[in-house]
Amino acid sequence: MTDNVTGDLTGDPTGRAGSPTNIAFPFHVDDRRRTATATVDEHVRDLVEQLVFTSPGERVNRPTFGAGLQQLVFAPNSPELAAALQFLVQGALQQYLGDLVDVSAVTVDALDSRLQVRISYQVRRTGQPGSTTFEVPT
Repeated sequence: MTDNVTGDLTGDPTGRAGSPTNIAFPFHVDDRRRTATATVDEHVRDLVEQLVFTSPGERVNRPTFGAGLQQLVFAPNSPELAAALQFLVQGALQQYLGDLVDVSAVTVDALDSRLQVRISYQVRRTGQPGSTTFEVPT
């Protein structure tokens, strides 16, 4: 399966040596001075990060892609905002990465002057559990 959101996740689950390559995010050069690559699990984690921080309308060919977490930097922090963001992130994950991950939990906490987003999932291709946390000041 290949498209401009998920990249190429076919071939060897390690994403290395002779299999189709997953480019690491953010783009950088490795120690060999080549484009850095990522395993399937690392690539999926990178895709989750891109989805969470991309604002809808930011991608020309996918105007609805993204959860828009970065837009909330100047929003007043509240439990209501956290609840709305939780549903927004959960829906975006199911819509855009549902074929790659099984989302176990999305929790958003309004802490003092920041929002903390915790996402737990399982990568379908490898069966590996994954979890990541993002914090955004509000």
